[in-house]
Amino acid sequence: MIEFFFDCCSPWTWLAFHNIQPLAEELEVEIRWRPVLLGGIFNAVNQSVYEFRESGSPAKKAYVKKDIQDWARQANLKILFPPSVFPVNSVKAMRACLWLEREGRLVAFARAVFEAYWSRDQDISRDAVLLSLCEQVGADPERFLEGIARDDIKQQLRANTEEVVARGGFGSPTMFVGGGDMYFGNDRIGLVREAVLRLRARSSGLWNRERKNVDRAP
Repeated sequence: MIEFFFDCCSPWTWLAFHNIQPLAEELEVEIRWRPVLLGGIFNAVNQSVYEFRESGSPAKKAYVKKDIQDWARQANLKILFPPSVFPVNSVKAMRACLWLEREGRLVAFARAVFEAYWSRDQDISRDAVLLSLCEQVGADPERFLEGIARDDIKQQLRANTEEVVARGGFGSPTMFVGGGDMYFGNDRIGLVREAVLRLRARSSGLWNRERKNVDRAP
């Protein structure tokens, strides 16, 4: 299983969200989607992000824009960076991912949020935008605002965020293979693939050794 901790407010996460799914399908491995709040992670362990936004190198900022477009072109995605509202408050969108997970709509809704924000420059902090996306994925918009305001949903988003920090995460996307093998960023998808195959080979080898021991038993 691949655990995928994510917040839709990150362009790198949009790329990884898009790229991890065909990989998981190819390897026939489950993805456990773990919505988090990126601002909560930054506040806890990575406040240098804020410093870079305010006073980072202009040359590096220019390269980040180019890098995002290079990756977007490779993935055949349209990414407008930076969008008109950046950074954006994504807390309601991420709560909605958790609420809609129970209806089997987390992936569809997250994809809709990514596309709305990064490809169509829509403000995903606005209720009207989220309600429209809710309808788009076939969920009940009349229950939406009540659903994302539920205490258990709020607590789960907070718990996911605290968990990824406790496990060594410092941003989005953060991915784990086999429970404790952590990878960060879209550019680590290839390493995630190798980790899954490596873990599978180990498991297969252990099974084969145990099988041989059983066969040799008197």
